[in-house]
Amino acid sequence: LTLLGLTGLERLRELATSRKNSLAVGGAPSAPATYPLLVAAHVGLLTLPVLEIAITRPRARARMAWVSLLLAATGLRLWSISSLGSAWNVRAQIRDDFAPVTRGPYRYIRHPNYLALIVEFVALPMAGGAWRSAVGLSFLNGYALWDRIREEEAQLTRSDSYRLAFQRKARFIPGIV
Repeated sequence: LTLLGLTGLERLRELATSRKNSLAVGGAPSAPATYPLLVAAHVGLLTLPVLEIAITRPRARARMAWVSLLLAATGLRLWSISSLGSAWNVRAQIRDDFAPVTRGPYRYIRHPNYLALIVEFVALPMAGGAWRSAVGLSFLNGYALWDRIREEEAQLTRSDSYRLAFQRKARFIPGIV
């Protein structure tokens, strides 16, 4: 419950930051059709594990390993958000005149924030033994992210500077994917 509460508070802080940044960025959001799925996945991440644990009373295995993985993913998300600065927002709105960010984790991969989300969607439920929530929410999140990344990259690659900066960088794991 503590992990869920802290994650929920972090998400609320991120929404406030996003609201402020969205007004400054303008531009059309990426993948507006699947944005409601992302919202549902994040709400589910904060609620479904609690329900699953209350109903099934699972034994959490390797709890500290999952908590450590969650903390690492959260650190990566915060580093990603900090690196993007005022360009970061939850709707992935991109200015037409944007300059690609190549500092922080963006030195290594194109989508560190999405990598962190993927890991969080597994690690947070698994820290409490809620494996069904981890699997189901990961599929929902993965589908919505697939659509978002596809549309976001279509917008980003219209920029010669983005293509040049990221053409040899993997999406999620340096040198692999």
